[in-house]
Amino acid sequence: MAHEALSVTDLRTQLTYELPIQDGAIRAMDLRKIKSGPDDFGLMTYDPAFLNTSSCRSSITFIDGEKGILRYRGYPIEQLAEKCTFLEVAYLLIFGELPTEPELREWVNAITHHTMIHETTKKFLEGFRHDAHPMGMLISTVAALSTVYPEARNVHDPEARMRQVHRLVAKMPTIAAYTYRHTLGFPYVYPDNDLSFTGNFMNMLWRMAEPKYVANPALERALDILFILHADHEQNCSTNVMRSVGSSQADPFVSVAAAAAALSGPLHGGANEEVLKMLDEIGTIDKVPAYIEGVKAGHRKLMGFGHRVYKNYDPRASIIKWAADQVFEVTGRNHKLEIAMELERIARHDDYFVKRKLYPNVDFYSGIMYQAMGFDPEMFTVLFAIPRTVGWLAQWLELVQDPEQKIARPRQVYTGAEERSVQPIAQRGRAVLATVTSS
Repeated sequence: MAHEALSVTDLRTQLTYELPIQDGAIRAMDLRKIKSGPDDFGLMTYDPAFLNTSSCRSSITFIDGEKGILRYRGYPIEQLAEKCTFLEVAYLLIFGELPTEPELREWVNAITHHTMIHETTKKFLEGFRHDAHPMGMLISTVAALSTVYPEARNVHDPEARMRQVHRLVAKMPTIAAYTYRHTLGFPYVYPDNDLSFTGNFMNMLWRMAEPKYVANPALERALDILFILHADHEQNCSTNVMRSVGSSQADPFVSVAAAAAALSGPLHGGANEEVLKMLDEIGTIDKVPAYIEGVKAGHRKLMGFGHRVYKNYDPRASIIKWAADQVFEVTGRNHKLEIAMELERIARHDDYFVKRKLYPNVDFYSGIMYQAMGFDPEMFTVLFAIPRTVGWLAQWLELVQDPEQKIARPRQVYTGAEERSVQPIAQRGRAVLATVTSS
């Protein structure tokens, strides 16, 4: 292979530097040797929102946004959604390979027998107001598990790490279901170890007086597919938080809670709820063209279209669209789906959206599916957090075993005042206060 390097000439000093290129990137620390003088700190990059900065080397998820490709550990998301269960995919993300039959049995058994939560944790949930947001309850309860399992702090012990992985993957559906039941004032339902991962979750959500809950197979499979699609997505906002908090050697419970807090924002996990609000605002199919014109004029926002990474059709969106058809065969078609499909049809043929590469993303149809299955919009982000916990944990495991990783500590470009002296209070003007209050 030819020598790969970047030659940089600093026009301030006329000095030339050679920066090695590895895997299509240069190391930011190599820029520090570019200085204007002996007292210069060295060159830094300025990259708000990390638009073009790699913070880690990872072998978990591959995305090609230009081609609309998403792969977990090399496997196309389309094949995984078609041929695997969520727990198979979870094993793949955590261990790097799809499981054999004996490995899958052992993995499923380990997860199944960690689904219960301590009774004191259940009482912790009962302390929330009846109208508490489910995501706030989830975040707080996951963080509280750190006090239930203090050995989780032994992040350098492989056995201790894996016990926490089992616990978190297993208990997230239980906590999520309990937050849902809490908002309705219903008694909590204990896990049923005879059921599948998603079947058990649905049991804890919707079982009432019947002696045994049996989920509709089509809905159970659709939820399993949704969990697969949401399991990981490279270095997104919440994953970045998981790695950043984990870099301080915080335990995985508080790290997952922090990641879930990032997920709770409307620009991240709450996007599918915004799609439903948009569809409600449109109201009927005949109003779609006018709404589209409003978007083009800058008066409206087209939620669920476009993506920071994908500049092509989000591969998850087409899978969800297929799964939605299976759901609506059971629940009946939702009028929101008709509006959504008309929105997509017009947007995909309108030059305004085509030129801007605004295609439906994973949030566009998932909210309609969740609502058709019986979930309130407040639960959507909680549903997102259940499978994404697997991705967060895979990223965390990779982080703690990476010898190059240190505690996260970004630099800043300082833009404040130069050194100045403190004046006695009687001599201070109002300029600073006026500046602060007017901004």
